[in-house]
Amino acid sequence: MSTVATPRPVTPTGVAPRRRTALDWRIRFGVLSLIWGFSFLLIKVGTEGYAPFQVTFGRLLFGTAVLAAAMAVKRERLPRGARTWGHLTVAALLLNALPFSLFAYSELTIPSTLAGICNATSPLWGMALSLVALSEDRPTRRRVAGLGIGFLGVLTVLGVWQGFHGLDATGTAMALLASLSYPIGWIYVRRTLAGTGNSHLSMTGAQLLLATAQLALVTPLFTTLPRHFAVVPLLAVVALGALGTGLAMLLQYGIVAEVGPTTAQMVTYFIPVIATAAGVAILGESLAWSTPVGAVIVLAGAALTQAKPRR
Repeated sequence: MSTVATPRPVTPTGVAPRRRTALDWRIRFGVLSLIWGFSFLLIKVGTEGYAPFQVTFGRLLFGTAVLAAAMAVKRERLPRGARTWGHLTVAALLLNALPFSLFAYSELTIPSTLAGICNATSPLWGMALSLVALSEDRPTRRRVAGLGIGFLGVLTVLGVWQGFHGLDATGTAMALLASLSYPIGWIYVRRTLAGTGNSHLSMTGAQLLLATAQLALVTPLFTTLPRHFAVVPLLAVVALGALGTGLAMLLQYGIVAEVGPTTAQMVTYFIPVIATAAGVAILGESLAWSTPVGAVIVLAGAALTQAKPRR
């Protein structure tokens, strides 16, 4: 799930359209928060019956099917041009195939609550990258302070004073790398695919299609067909793809088009709360005091990194 630096679609005249739908954007925002918050629970359930690459492939397959249906209804065409498809291939890897796979592998050894909190570090990684990548978003003292506070929250979640006791380092590192992949992908997209003239639905559909093709090549190399198909994990994978990827992306871009990226990316702050509540209430995952306290610190730091300088 990508929740950072979402670009706002623009018309050829450079003016962002403000579409309105029958369903209020606040309701859609709440639905999107719930869908992405529960995605970490669905990943956990999916990996109980299938290999992580199989979970990711199924997620992308069903997500692509939803976007393909939306494109058919709106009579959208896939983008053209070898250069565009080449950049979309890289974007598909950085924004979909790689982070989705890393989260699936991470949840083999860490609870879904921790994976959801790690996802909230994406704005922090984005801010850190802006310091070294000479981003057009110049860092301010407040945003740099937010970066420091956010990573202090990460250390609190990990229980650094205990020497990371009882924590799977590999799984946690995978979840953090997955969160890092999102801002890298968005920086790449902003620099290579801005102003192509294609709709966001068309570009996203092509991106998911390419990510599905990537997983279709990788999955058979590292997994074997399951001897039996576990029903509950299979339903979790279907829901993860159709809702957590396909429908969620449609909701996200609709909200961005209506109220702008700054408001839309506030969903980042609700995801770990919902993921934690779902993991504890439904999966019975344990929760130390440092996890919610650290999560609050992470979210506070992330909010500061997104603060715009005063004019």
